This record gives sequence, C-alpha cells and structure tokens, in this order.
Amino acid sequence: MGIIKEFKEFAMKGSVIDLAVGVIIGGAFGKIVTSFVNDVLMPPLGMLLGGVDFKDYKATLVDAVGTKAAVTLNYGMFIQNIVDFLIIAFAIFMAIKALNSAKKKEIHETAAPAMPSAEVMLLEEIRDLLKTKK
Repeated sequence: MGIIKEFKEFAMKGSVIDLAVGVIIGGAFGKIVTSFVNDVLMPPLGMLLGGVDFKDYKATLVDAVGTKAAVTLNYGMFIQNIVDFLIIAFAIFMAIKALNSAKKKEIHETAAPAMPSAEVMLLEEIRDLLKTKK
C-alpha cells in the first residue's frame, strides 16, 4: 500500500499536473505550428523556388520492384520538420523571455527599500535633534 500512496502523492503534486497540462497544450501547439508551416509558410516558399513542394524532395535509394515500394530518403520532410522545430523553439523562447521579464519586473516592484546604514540613521537622528533645538 505504501507505493500506491506515494505514487498518489507524487501524481497530485502541482508540478506534475502543470507538466501534464504543458504537454497537452504543447501537443496542440505543435499541431498549429505544423499546419502553419505546411499550409501557410511552405507553399509560398516552394513557389519562390519554382513551384516545388518540399514534401516531394526525396532521393530514391532503391527503385520499386513489383509490389515492393521504393526505398526513399525523404529529405524534404526533414527540411519541413526543421522549420517546424525552429518556429516552435522561437515561440517558446519568446514566451519564456516574456515570463522572465515579468518576474524581474515583479521582483523589482516588490523589493523593500534597503534599510539605511547605522551611520546614516545616526546622522538623521542628529539632524532631527538639531532641528528641534532651534
């Protein structure tokens, strides 16, 4: 019973749940980026390169024989996946940069002013006493 209880405590921690939510949202975001690359970015890029679809770029290693399919090296798909990765990596970088910037701003706003040194406090006390004697 100890292992089940331990696992339940582990699974219910906030960080594990946050991680699960992040993975789900990341998967959905990955689909959006893939669609953006496949349907929006690559067609104009292919058109600029002479109407070529990157998915069609491949090198045939072994030709098809009878019912056996050809063995191909699909480097066009690889290029497309690199573009997907770069867009996702840039978007994550920008999101983390924004979060870090917000955290730094929050830390600066909530930081308490530093206590004056003992010498400054003593000088202020002397100043206040001199003001009252006049």
